[in-house]
Parts: sequence; structure tokens; C-alpha cells
Amino acid sequence: MIVKGKIINDPVYGFLRFPEPELLQLIEHPWFQRLRNIKQMGMAALVYPGAVHTRFHHSLGACHLMGKALDELKTKGVHISNEECLAARIAALLHDIGHGPFSHALEHTLVGGISHEALSHLIMMRLNAEMNGMLEKAIQVFDHSYHLKYLHQLVSSQLDVDRMDYLNRDSFYTGVSEGVIGYDRILQMLTVVNGELMVEEKGIHSIEKFIIARRLMYQQVYLHKTVLGAEQLLIKILERAKYLVAEGAILFATPALGYFLYKDLTIEDFRNEPEHLKRFCELDDSDVFAAIKTWQEHEDFVLSNLCKMMVLRKLYKVILDSKPLTDIFNRKKEEISSKLHINNNNISYFIFTGETSNNTYNTTDERIQIALKNGTVKDISEIDYSLVTQTLARPVHKNYICYAQI
Repeated sequence: MIVKGKIINDPVYGFLRFPEPELLQLIEHPWFQRLRNIKQMGMAALVYPGAVHTRFHHSLGACHLMGKALDELKTKGVHISNEECLAARIAALLHDIGHGPFSHALEHTLVGGISHEALSHLIMMRLNAEMNGMLEKAIQVFDHSYHLKYLHQLVSSQLDVDRMDYLNRDSFYTGVSEGVIGYDRILQMLTVVNGELMVEEKGIHSIEKFIIARRLMYQQVYLHKTVLGAEQLLIKILERAKYLVAEGAILFATPALGYFLYKDLTIEDFRNEPEHLKRFCELDDSDVFAAIKTWQEHEDFVLSNLCKMMVLRKLYKVILDSKPLTDIFNRKKEEISSKLHINNNNISYFIFTGETSNNTYNTTDERIQIALKNGTVKDISEIDYSLVTQTLARPVHKNYICYAQI
């Protein structure tokens, strides 16, 4: 039987081609279709109304870019078998399948201490068993155990198809043009030296633009103070809900959400009990927001008020500064406590501090290597006159205060 491929019209790249029946089988699986209901940028749509694209969009885009990257490497004499191409495309397609509701916003709240990468790996293992070993090589590419290192680097590194897609896609949907990168130029500049992914010397400026675009997107979008406030509010709502059910309260929840409200699971629990992973793959944004709408009327003062703040978009006000904010915090805390008449046990839901940071380019991580014309290899931050200096590579830390509008 001949299985036809599929062409999907994407607003960022145009037509995406999926000729492989294995990819179509995975795309049509309910666990992958779930990603249609998980926003790529969490709560960012409350600031950038166009940012309603999903993990489904992003995963298809990453898979598309993987295909383009491998085609380019083949033209440069890098031998990649059809089986390896398929494995790398599957790894790119499924790299985010373990994300929970609202992407990173709730990554350590509903299912505490378990990263989406760990859940993605477990889901891929389950799918592999279900599909008679079809994902065996893709899992090796994903978890860095396959002997061709550059395939894993294309899936997960500081110059991977994941970052290339989300920068392009997020800038497109938010309208923030600073995030636009020359992904096609970058793909054409990729090469492999001694089994590692590198960039040809003439691609240096495209890589600089890529790294600086990421820095600007973090400053303007991902760490925008109102986005930060919205995501912290979502986290506090779920923390309060979990506290209440632990104290014996009964809360409205869909079956998928209720399953995790009443449990504290570890990664070992997920490995040992298949039902946990099955239930997780039924959970998406709609479960959480349906509960928030309902909890507005709950008798608990803290939960109901936090939920009203979310629904009515009365989000936390946020103050960001590189210096400690102790004096401002103490003043605001006293003011909120007196107006709301709440005790010290609950005040932390209405005012709290934290720290946020981002690395534009992490020199201790999987580095971006430049293959120079003279045969040597240098890190992008060590290139003469490079814009990506050690100063730019230094992490940016900010202290913040979130407090309720009263």
C-alpha cells in the first residue's frame, strides 16, 4: 500500500512537507495532537495578543528545519542514511511533546521537579513500545547516545532547530521584529567537522545576529515584566489549589487536572506507573483555565481573588531591578497586608520576590563552533571582532517584586 505524504501550509515557512509515513503516524497520534491545545508562549498573549500559536505549530516547524539542515549537510558530502534522517526528524518533532499546560509557566508546579525534557523522553519510550521499535534510533538521537553527535546538536544545543524555529515563530506572532533571524542562511552555513556540528567562517555574522536576536527576545518578550507577572499569577493559583486539596478541600477540576491536583508525583512514579503518563497526555491549557474560571467563586478568599485577577487581567504589578528591592518590598507588603486584612501565612500570594535570569550565550554549554578557512576551530565568542564577547555571554540577573493591584 502506498501511503501519501502530507503538505501543511505554515505562515512562517510556507509549505511544510512530510513525505514519511512514520512522521504522519506520529503527528496523528492523540498525544501529539494534544500540543494543539498548549500555547507555545504561555501567558504572553495577555501582552502580545497575536501570541496564541501552539507547541503543535512549533514542533512541526522544528521538524521542517531539521529536514532542511540535513539536506544541506548532504550537499556538503556528509553521509547521512535515510534511517538517520528519519530518526533526527522524529527527535525534532517530538522534542517538546512532554510540555504541560501553558508550556514553561507550569513546568514545575503541577508535576513538581520534573522537566519537560524528562517527560518527552518517557513519552517517546512509550510510543516506541506502542509502534514496535520505530523510535529506537530517534530516542538515541534525542538522549545523546547515538554515535553521530551532530544529530543531537541539531535537536538540542545553542544552535539547534528548536531555537531557530521559536525565535522566528515567536517574533512572527508577537510582531517583535528584533527576533527575526536569517534561518535559511544559517542552515546553509552548517557543516560537520570530526563528527561535530559547526558553522563555516562566512556564516559568523548570521550567528551573531541569531544570538543577539535571542537576547532581544528575552528582554522584550520572554522576560517582559507583565508576562512574568501573569505566569507567576498562574503558578500561585495552582500552588493555592494544591494546598487546599492537601488540607481536605474539594475543588472543581476536569478529570485530567484533578488527577494531578491530588497527587505529588516523581519521575520514578512516571517510570513505574504507566497510568500517570497516560493521564498527563490528556492535560492541556483548557483544563487549567476552565478550573480558574470556576474557582473565582470558591469560598477561599485567596484562591477566588487570584482567579479573578487572572480572568479580569488584573495581573501582578512587577518591579524589576538588578539591585535588591528589600525596602520597596517591606513597604508594599505592609500596605497590602493592611488593605486586605490577611495574615502572614497568606500574604505571600499577594506580594513576593524572586530572581530571573537568562544567558544570551552560555560558554559552559554546548558551544557554537566556527570552522575557520585556515583549518582551525574557534568558539564564536573567541572570534576576533566578534559581537558575541565574553561580556555578552555573561548571564543577566534581575530581582523582581510581584504584588497585587489593590
